[in-house]
Amino acid sequence: MAGGIALKAIVTVYPRREILDPQGKAIHQALERIGFEGVEEVRAGKSFEIDLAGHDSEDARRQVERMCQQLLANPVVEDYTVELRAPAPPAG
Repeated sequence: MAGGIALKAIVTVYPRREILDPQGKAIHQALERIGFEGVEEVRAGKSFEIDLAGHDSEDARRQVERMCQQLLANPVVEDYTVELRAPAPPAG
């Protein structure tokens, strides 16, 4: 798409608090076994970085919300957050 500003969407998806998180529990137990103290809880999730071109921030947020609802997250058992950022400038 041409025009508009380029944005990066960071989507983080986690199991809802009331849903059992066996992966988070296993990680928590492993951290304790290898000596990390004071870890109260671990929630295991997934993260997506999506580069968007040709969208203003409101349009981009609406589009990413639709992506989450239709594909990236299962709204029955998962919650998600969306963060929009200006992309980092190219290195060099």
